[in-house]
Amino acid sequence: MASKRALLCIRSYAKQTHSLNGDTDVGIEPDELDELLAKPSWSVESLLPPKNQAPDAPTVSSQQLHHLLRLSALPPPESAEEEKTMLNTLSAQLHFVGEIQRVDTTNVKPLRAIRDETKEAEKEQMVTMDTLSKALAQEQIIGKHHKRIQRKTDPVDAKDVESWNVMGSAERVAGKFFVVDSERPQE
Repeated sequence: MASKRALLCIRSYAKQTHSLNGDTDVGIEPDELDELLAKPSWSVESLLPPKNQAPDAPTVSSQQLHHLLRLSALPPPESAEEEKTMLNTLSAQLHFVGEIQRVDTTNVKPLRAIRDETKEAEKEQMVTMDTLSKALAQEQIIGKHHKRIQRKTDPVDAKDVESWNVMGSAERVAGKFFVVDSERPQE
């Protein structure tokens, strides 16, 4: 279900890009996306070390592990097997971080935030004197001595919220309660 949604989002983005640019050649046609997305181009597993210890994987000593656990306020391993598992996991994680750090990010702009960073979005988010004057026009001062500022607000229409049927999506209802079937046999 989630992959279908992602595919639909990518398709709509490709169609918007295609129509906004006005070009007939934007690199990928929206119909080609199914074929393009059918095969992954890489896997996270390619960044992980092999199951047997990689020669370039950083090694962590038992003493270093215990020191890290103490600094993190985590309990020490209870057995030698648990300690070996922790050491292998930590080594794999360090190898993963090392592989990520090797990625060439030359000429890649740093991500400032997870939001639309286009010129139009930056222009929309910019606070100008016009936007400030509109916001200040929505305020009114009341009182003589201690001037209090209140925002003018439109009355809220809550009829849609009040008429919402909360039980409408429930499979089973008993009066004003949801009914949840348990897997335990009834006694």
